[in-house]
Amino acid sequence: MLRRRYGPQRWWPGRSPYEIAVGAVLTQHTTWINAARAIAALRARRRLTSERLAALGVSRLSGIIRSAGTHRVKARRLQALTRWILERLDGRLRRMRTMPLGPLRAGLLEIPGLGPETADAILLYAAGRPVFVADAYARRVLARHRLISAHAGYEEVRHWLEAHLPSDPDLFNEFHALLVAVGKSNCRSLPRCEGCALRFDLRGRRPAPY
Repeated sequence: MLRRRYGPQRWWPGRSPYEIAVGAVLTQHTTWINAARAIAALRARRRLTSERLAALGVSRLSGIIRSAGTHRVKARRLQALTRWILERLDGRLRRMRTMPLGPLRAGLLEIPGLGPETADAILLYAAGRPVFVADAYARRVLARHRLISAHAGYEEVRHWLEAHLPSDPDLFNEFHALLVAVGKSNCRSLPRCEGCALRFDLRGRRPAPY
């Protein structure tokens, strides 16, 4: 239903796993447009490798990624993530594809500034691991359709989704992106149910409060 409405989403845009990981940090608390501008600025300066970005000081890096907002904070987070990639992965994110998932996720969550949503975005989109990104859009849509509690937290919803879906990173990728699409177009803070691709599921009821 959602795929028919919105078409293939082809997330996450990026020319390399490292660029995708950088994008996951830059898009924190801002729009993708602003994050993409910062990525383009890094690319124009040929800094989108772990070694080249690590060579930048925080001050210089924050100036380059200014368009992403809170640029000093994000510069420190990018440097911390990049150091972790260089030290734990020898600069090769593709090693994340075969590492034990539990310890790998725990290691990402130890990086300052990387919460569960950012860590899971890196795991799913940069490493192709079967981890669902249970972000605010996903939680809102699922709660309003009475699939989860409106009070369910991130980890509870992630576990629920992973338990109820085949463990397929391609499926997780596309389904998450489609939930974001319907969340942006219809399932907003103030829901716009008319014309929503999921309107049929409410069966004449109002969406559950969220």
